[in-house]
Amino acid sequence: EVQLVESGGGLVQPGGSLRLSCAASGFDFSGSYMSWARQAPGKGLERVSFIDGGGGRTSYAASVKGRFTISRDNAKNTLYLQMNSLKPEDTAVYYCSKGYSGMGDRGQGTQVTVSS
Repeated sequence: EVQLVESGGGLVQPGGSLRLSCAASGFDFSGSYMSWARQAPGKGLERVSFIDGGGGRTSYAASVKGRFTISRDNAKNTLYLQMNSLKPEDTAVYYCSKGYSGMGDRGQGTQVTVSS
């Protein structure tokens, strides 16, 4: 059974940083693309970034490129999202997902709120 548990969200001021983590279990983590997606209030699910199994290939949505960095530690079965220069429009529930689409199996999400 795929299990994904996100953590690291919270309230941060504009311009601040957060690091999200996602602990994965129940599948071949190192052999799987992984992604982060987010859902802002009243909006649909948006893929933020994905990374291949080895960590050598990454991709970002235009809205976060240059500010967010996805990474993974396959020895710890953990996915990360480093978020810098946060903006109010980054406020959303963030999910990690198995696969590159952001629409696959997901965890319960972690709330990120960017506000002064």
